[in-house]
Amino acid sequence: MAEVSFEQLQTRLVPLWKSIERMNQDEQTIVVVPSLTVDAGDLTGAKLQAYEERFLFLLLLLRQPRARLVYVTSHPILPSVVDYYLDLLPGVIPSHARKRLFLVAPLDGSARPLSQKVLERPRLLKRLRELIVDPARAHLVPYNTTELERDLAVALGIPMYGADPKHFHFGTKTGCRLLFQEEGIPHPIGRENLSSLADAVAAIGAMRAERPDLEQVLLKLNEGVSGEGNARVDLRGLPAPGSAGEAEVIEERVRAMSFESATTVDRYLAKLADAGGVVEELITGEEFRSPSVQLRVTPLGKVELLSTHDQLLGGPSGQTYIGCRFPADIGYAPQITAQAAKIGARLAKEGVIGRFALDFVTVRRNGAWDPYAIELNLRKGGTTHPFLTLQFLTDGAYDPEGAVFRAPSGQEKHFVASDHVENHAYRGLTPDDLFDIAARRGLHFDASRQTGVVFHMMAALAEEGWLGLTAVGNSAADADRIYRDAIAVLDEEAAALP
Repeated sequence: MAEVSFEQLQTRLVPLWKSIERMNQDEQTIVVVPSLTVDAGDLTGAKLQAYEERFLFLLLLLRQPRARLVYVTSHPILPSVVDYYLDLLPGVIPSHARKRLFLVAPLDGSARPLSQKVLERPRLLKRLRELIVDPARAHLVPYNTTELERDLAVALGIPMYGADPKHFHFGTKTGCRLLFQEEGIPHPIGRENLSSLADAVAAIGAMRAERPDLEQVLLKLNEGVSGEGNARVDLRGLPAPGSAGEAEVIEERVRAMSFESATTVDRYLAKLADAGGVVEELITGEEFRSPSVQLRVTPLGKVELLSTHDQLLGGPSGQTYIGCRFPADIGYAPQITAQAAKIGARLAKEGVIGRFALDFVTVRRNGAWDPYAIELNLRKGGTTHPFLTLQFLTDGAYDPEGAVFRAPSGQEKHFVASDHVENHAYRGLTPDDLFDIAARRGLHFDASRQTGVVFHMMAALAEEGWLGLTAVGNSAADADRIYRDAIAVLDEEAAALP
């Protein structure tokens, strides 16, 4: 059979999406390949498996009675973890859903992207193609979209729900800054297209000439994720802009920059030379928040504003994504939503489809919040899985104008979520122990009240001592309490281990 081009395959998304919007009950196959085809460092083993299992909430799609789901991970998923998600399905018999779930693994825990592992194994590809009953009613769901995911879609003969790799540049740090400039979106002052130490020094010098009071800047690698490609440069105490010796002192400060992830100056500069980057002002303030807006462009070209979140940041300098609160503060949610809508319209015009998120920082000045766009993530991110988990479990919807999420009953819903609930003592627990604790201590999600805790990333629990959780409540305070109580219970149970 002749191979169909990627562009031809993508046209199939239009009738498929129209069918989905009509709630058509025709059979469809969803192939999930959560490949971290990004600069994910040295993720291997349990850590890699945990990130690949982060999107197991997609098993909740099996609530559609004729949906088939094929989920690929580097290593097999623990059966009790699969049962845990299937038991969350509202209004569905778990055994019926289980028959429509197909788990596939290449048994390769190396740090290479999962998509590459699949493409390298012809028999595995053949097995996946056999699981797709009707290629005209099937699509690929990746984590992010590069040439590897495009090639995988072509190899499987199905379209990909995600941005075409030709649009990849919009999601780089350089590309999104240029996009913000073109669309008139407020963003920090900075410079793009850096590829060397000399470029960074010259760019910082030019920024100081523009803003003599500049105290700190961030260097960002073009393809860094979750803030881990960021490095802070302290400019306080430097000679006046344009003075003799300024460039030499700036270079010293760049070489002394503080990194958000473990690396060295030489390694960081090598990555800068390889993929490029930007430098921009570090926005600070006494009242500082880091919200995001999640959107999607459907295959029909419609822009949908899905949610807003307040990101929880940590790491050495507060640049690393740890988790989020939903929804974002009403004080600035409408502002950032309006700015994000401009980017959504531009991306739709460019032909981008799929989910993406726009990250902001906001600072309160003179009683008002000033928002600055800082990143565009053309992929699923850390806010995707908790929000969709809430949506699938409650059938609720987010109102962008009121910045509120309501279940069909009218009850507001809030959550606090984290991918980084960590305690060395957790290594004494297994996922099965976790489920026992949840049942005994009342942590499990209560479908009748639509509140409680949903766990994720459990593959790293016993080996690394960390997991993720989403705490759903009826108010912000309620979600905070459920989140804190859940961690307190886990800490108490782990401390009591013999």
